[in-house]
Amino acid sequence: MLILMSSDHTKKQLADVLARVKKLRLKPHVIPGKNSIAVGITGNAGALDKALFEGLPGVADAVPVTKPYKLAGRNFHHGDTIVPIGPYGLGGPGLVVIAGPCAVESEEQLIRIARAVKKAGAQLLRGGAYKPRTSPYAFQGLGKKGLQLLAKAKKETGMPIVTEVLDQRSLDEVERYADVLQVGARNMQNFALLKDLSKLRKPIMLKRGLSATLDEWLMSAEYLLSAGNKNIFLCERGIRAFSDHARNTLDLNVVPAVKEISHLPIIVDPSHATGVRARVAPMARAAVAAGAHGLMIEVHDRPDQALCDGPQALHPDDFAVLMRDLGAIGAALGRGLAAPQA
Repeated sequence: MLILMSSDHTKKQLADVLARVKKLRLKPHVIPGKNSIAVGITGNAGALDKALFEGLPGVADAVPVTKPYKLAGRNFHHGDTIVPIGPYGLGGPGLVVIAGPCAVESEEQLIRIARAVKKAGAQLLRGGAYKPRTSPYAFQGLGKKGLQLLAKAKKETGMPIVTEVLDQRSLDEVERYADVLQVGARNMQNFALLKDLSKLRKPIMLKRGLSATLDEWLMSAEYLLSAGNKNIFLCERGIRAFSDHARNTLDLNVVPAVKEISHLPIIVDPSHATGVRARVAPMARAAVAAGAHGLMIEVHDRPDQALCDGPQALHPDDFAVLMRDLGAIGAALGRGLAAPQA
């Protein structure tokens, strides 16, 4: 429910509304507006009776919110969220590009690729230390050693680090090293993990589940927002469909749909969506044209030797060409690459 305060309400009247919400064992969220203030309410299992608030002095109206997600929707947050990551703001007019190898394999490999993607213009470095794999026999990542190597790459290049948190056991270690904690597609509805992540204040990237609807995706974001972490952004990485020409079906429709109903930034991962190197750049260009706030792209200078997802990784030279293309597309749309902020 959304409680709309009258334009001439007093501080005491607002305090009385907040007290009424807390007395019901619910959580109030004060939302400043142009002409007045609103109070959003979360924590209720069912619909609230408008009469609980309509009679209170200073209340102009009590409006039911029909969507199951509240904090992730625009009713409770009118402007666009900009997530600070190092010196960059994700969600503003500038594009943010995350690039790097699927998995951290060695210090030499990681530093080499990190230097290359930074030179091409990428702002953030990705690299998996913990890798959820379909096969138990596939490379599972270097774990803590991989996180330590990511820290070395950050020190070498100055690029903030994006890496996946696999489970609650690895959460503390990943939080210690990462600038952005990634929730993978398979963990989108791991609600115990989401509850723990919601208590953090570091940026969290929430990937869309393998077959998740938009509502389900935003409800998972609601878990992350529920304990006060406002630094959340979404990542579309393709969903399962009937096609056999690519690993997944990249749902670019969801980019404008998210921007319409949610204030959260959204980026696109064309690497996992396609699984095919030759299709990554076209889908990356299309994602920017569709309005994505950024991209996450896998890059490897020796993809035939990669321990994870080599067939979808761009060579650094191809990535550099793509970055020039993205700059041109962004310029045509009035959106360049995000610049560092003071």
